[in-house]
Amino acid sequence: MLVKTDAIVLSKLKYGDHDVIVKCYTKNRGVVSYLLKGILKSKRSNSKIAYYQPLSQLEIEENYKANHALHFITDVKLSVPYQSMHTNILKGAIVMFLSEVLAATLKEEEGNLSLYEFLETTLQWLDHETDFANFHLLFLLELSKHLGFYPDTSQSNFPYFNLSTGSFELKPQHHYTISGENLKFLKALLGIKFDELHTVKMASSQRQTLLNTLLFYFELHLSDFRKPKSLQVLNQVFN
Repeated sequence: MLVKTDAIVLSKLKYGDHDVIVKCYTKNRGVVSYLLKGILKSKRSNSKIAYYQPLSQLEIEENYKANHALHFITDVKLSVPYQSMHTNILKGAIVMFLSEVLAATLKEEEGNLSLYEFLETTLQWLDHETDFANFHLLFLLELSKHLGFYPDTSQSNFPYFNLSTGSFELKPQHHYTISGENLKFLKALLGIKFDELHTVKMASSQRQTLLNTLLFYFELHLSDFRKPKSLQVLNQVFN
């Protein structure tokens, strides 16, 4: 059955000598893996691999067969041609990092329109924005909302945050508790919009500390989540 859908590229993996497996998050069915047969075989087909850069937004026609692990793409084009995402070094580091996070956290093979629209709009925001140093921090927080463990902000005036329970506390009840400057920046990001990110000022060391905190928060709430290998590159680029 041939079906058209929008899709965001999460990862790609060389398979054999000439084939590639691409994992995408699709608007219609969530996570879907595609086998791109022979795409590395000739210069003509090899040019098509450029469509499948991390977090590219595509419009694809797929040959989808229920109960199959791999599906086939019969036609592809860019639905959103990025202006700077893959040419700006700083944005490229964020893209590499976030694509690894998304590939590890998005598992469901069913559509989730609100999540797809979140990815679609925030990535387009990043592509056009010039002040984006804190983008990945807010992105992770907002992603946790879609994954079901966004911090409970009902007591956000309390001076401690329990990473294990995702709640604010008057007294530290657990060794997975943050406070002080790290908590101040976490609170600054809670509830703000991406257009307000420029109002949150922090040094690179403070940004790295908060990023490590958020990644640990993901580890506590997602059993198979591990820190992305691209984290070191991201930290070096923004240092």
